[in-house]
Amino acid sequence: MGRLDGKVCIITGGNSGVGACTAELFAKEGAKVVITARREAQLKEVCDKIKAAGGECLAISTDVSKVEQVNAMVEKVIETFGRVDVLVNNAGVLEAGLKPVDRCLDEDVDRVIDINTKGTLYCTRAVLQDMVKRGAGSIVNLDSVAGHHGCGGAAYVTSKAAVIGLTKHTALRFAGKGIRCNSVCPSTIITPMTMTTDPRTLDPDMMGQMAKHADLKVQPCMPIDVANVLLFLASDESRAITGQVIVSDFGSTL
Repeated sequence: MGRLDGKVCIITGGNSGVGACTAELFAKEGAKVVITARREAQLKEVCDKIKAAGGECLAISTDVSKVEQVNAMVEKVIETFGRVDVLVNNAGVLEAGLKPVDRCLDEDVDRVIDINTKGTLYCTRAVLQDMVKRGAGSIVNLDSVAGHHGCGGAAYVTSKAAVIGLTKHTALRFAGKGIRCNSVCPSTIITPMTMTTDPRTLDPDMMGQMAKHADLKVQPCMPIDVANVLLFLASDESRAITGQVIVSDFGSTL
């Protein structure tokens, strides 16, 4: 307990899955938690649960693909709490069907990159204005083994590989200046987003190729498995770690 005492932590996509689990864990560790997502009702449920458990939480409905909404959200956080100590870029979407590069659709590319890549960049840029003034901060990006190994649909892989590049860029830009940036790359996580995927829509060729590079007998991640890694990277325990891409997959893609 107390690993994030007093820290102001923004968690995007905080209305379900890894985001909600991370928000609850951070609050238990003493953080002032800000959760954002597009679905306001779900967001309120998570926030109310955190408060009922004795935690401090602020819910702000935000579409991270809309730069004006991101900027307004960060301004609200600073107005309320005075600073941002931690940003967890968790908001993300999958494209339907794991379409390979020769079959991907323009609408999938636009939607997935707008949220996964642009949203991460927008949120990172917005919090950095405050972090630079104070010379302190930790940014943690929830990436994917898809971005690390290329195992996924073309739009999703592209969006997540770009986030790895952004992670390394941000870490390099602020190395030695008190601001850190790292990425966590889980494999399949048991969340509402992944569990609602219709197997009938999956591209069989892409699934076949992916199966060659992963041990499907190895257990998938649960949200708490990922949240624990995010907690470590958000806390001062990892103060010497920046620019790193950590795969969290129980060894399934070794």
